[in-house]
Amino acid sequence: MTSTAKSDAATGTRRGGPWRRRARAGGVRGVPLPLLVPALLGVAFLVVPLVALLVRAPWRSMPEQLTSTEVWQALQLSLVCATAATAVSLVVGVPLAWLLARVEFPGRGLVRALVTLPLVLPPVVGGVALLTALGRNGIVGTWLDSWFGITLPFTTAGVVVAEAFVAMPFLVISVEGTLRAADPRYEEAATTLGASRFTAFRRVTLPLIAPGIAAGAVLAWARALGEFGATITFAGNFPGRTQTMPLAVYLALQSDPEAAIALSLVLLAVSIAVLAGLRDRWMTAR
Repeated sequence: MTSTAKSDAATGTRRGGPWRRRARAGGVRGVPLPLLVPALLGVAFLVVPLVALLVRAPWRSMPEQLTSTEVWQALQLSLVCATAATAVSLVVGVPLAWLLARVEFPGRGLVRALVTLPLVLPPVVGGVALLTALGRNGIVGTWLDSWFGITLPFTTAGVVVAEAFVAMPFLVISVEGTLRAADPRYEEAATTLGASRFTAFRRVTLPLIAPGIAAGAVLAWARALGEFGATITFAGNFPGRTQTMPLAVYLALQSDPEAAIALSLVLLAVSIAVLAGLRDRWMTAR
């Protein structure tokens, strides 16, 4: 092979030319059986329960199931509380993500670990933690009750607090990752031209990280919409006041399985919509 042919072959491999396409095709056809079988089992394990949900859905009685007063109350409460929890997460989480990504301070790693702890903390434990902190006899809730007359547990506001507690880390992680990928020299250039740090953040940084904020907000909203453990522990399960869609599904499963399946399909549709909205960011090969 001449030097020119070798160069063309190398270039084709690096740039994704025919050589790479043939290699990919050969790799797909030549998947080892010990890898293919577990992979297919994994796909079946994740997909079959969702298919079963669609197969067993009471399609004929679906309109009746979804138009009842209890369902609409739960759905409306879920949408309102999830949106409010996402708003709280945006107001608090975006500055927190900027602090973790842009400012060096002692204990930053510990703060990041504590912020992401609700991701791995069992939701019921999170609800118990909220009760001990914000309950009427909690370390903070006592002062809220005696000074301002504010009681959060077993109220609609308590639902928002519980959902924000478990959803905010998703927003913080997404925005912090986007901030770390963004070039900080744009902010530095703005400050050298006379802009304050806050003005540089508002005029320069926010437009740069807007896609990351949007993706984090969608994830936080979806997580808040599906929250169960912390909500039922901290806010209870009172129809029209704290009963969200996941709680309604759990309650219906005990007395009317068909209604539980119908409500589950609503949440499944929302989840699919979230995945479709995030497809261009995470599910498309770059």
